[in-house]
Amino acid sequence: MRFAVLGAGSWGTALAIQLAQNNPTILWGRDPQKMASMAAVGCNRFYLPQHPFPDYLSVESDLQRAIDASEAVLVVCPSHAFGDILNQIKPLLGNRPVAWASKGFEPGTGRFLHEVAADILGKDVPTALITGPSFAKDVAAGKPTLVAVASEHPEFAQKVASALHTDTFRVYLSDDIIGAELGGAVKNVLALATGIADGMQLGDNTRAALITRGMAEMMRLGQALGSRPETLMGLSGLGDLVLTSTGDLSRNRRMGLALGQGKTIEQAKQDIGQVVEGIGTTDEVLRLARRHAVDMPITEHVWKVVHGEMTTEQALSALMGRDIRPEF
Repeated sequence: MRFAVLGAGSWGTALAIQLAQNNPTILWGRDPQKMASMAAVGCNRFYLPQHPFPDYLSVESDLQRAIDASEAVLVVCPSHAFGDILNQIKPLLGNRPVAWASKGFEPGTGRFLHEVAADILGKDVPTALITGPSFAKDVAAGKPTLVAVASEHPEFAQKVASALHTDTFRVYLSDDIIGAELGGAVKNVLALATGIADGMQLGDNTRAALITRGMAEMMRLGQALGSRPETLMGLSGLGDLVLTSTGDLSRNRRMGLALGQGKTIEQAKQDIGQVVEGIGTTDEVLRLARRHAVDMPITEHVWKVVHGEMTTEQALSALMGRDIRPEF
C-alpha cells in the first residue's frame, strides 16, 4: 500500500523512511522551500540529517499531488493541528483510508483523535492509529522497534502493519483504540513529572516511584473510559511511558528536566525547538479525570506546576504529604 505521509517533522520523516523500505512513499510538507531542499540533498537536514532517504521515498509540497499518488494517507502532526489537517484533506481523499501517528487530545474538548476523525471524515472511512515506544531517530537509523496499530477496521489495520513491518520494525495489532490513544497521551504528562524529578536531582527511587504511580493513574482513567487493562500494560501504555519518561530524546522529559532545574516553560520551549505535547495534554487529561471523578494526583500537580500555581518544590511536598492509603 502506497502512503502519503503528511507532516515532514522528525516523526513523519522517520515513518516515511520506514514505509519506503517496502513500498513507494510520498512525504508531504507545507513549506515548498524546505521540501525542495530535502529533495535536493536526499534527507531531512532540518530534523534527521544523518539519515538519507531510501530510493522509494519522494517528497512533495503540493497536497493534492501527494494524495493523488497514494492509496492511503498517514497524518503525522501535533494533536492540536489534527482536526485542521483532516478538514483540509477531506475533499481530496476520495475513498482512501486514513491512519495517524499523532498522540494527544483535541484541545478544549478533550476528545480522542479517533472521535475527531469519525466526526470529520465519517464513520465509514477506515482509520487506524500507530503508537508505541518509538523515537524518530532510532526508527530512521533502523534500530529494533516495536509498535502497535490500533483500529476498529481490521483489514486496514493489517495493511498498515504490513506496510510498516520489516526485520527491524515489528508491528502488533489491537482493536482497543481508546486504550491505545489514552496511553499515548497520558504518558506525555507523566514524562513531564519524571523529568521534573530528575531535574531536581531527586534520584532513581523517585523516578521509579513516579513511573509506577503514574501507571496506576493511567490504569484508573482507562478503567473509567472503558479501555482494556492489558492495552495500557502493553506497548502503547507502559512501553511508551517507560521510553518517554527515561529517554533523553523525549521532548516531554526534556521539558520536565528544564522545569526541575528552575527554567521557565518559554525558556525550555526555545531550547527544545519543537512542540512539547505534554504541556497542552495536561489540561485535557485533568479535564477527563475530573469529568470521570478519577484521582490523578501526579497529573494534577504537574498541571499546577505548568500553570504556575505551584513551584516544583511545593508540588513535591504536597505529593509526599498525602495521607497513608492502600496501594491498590
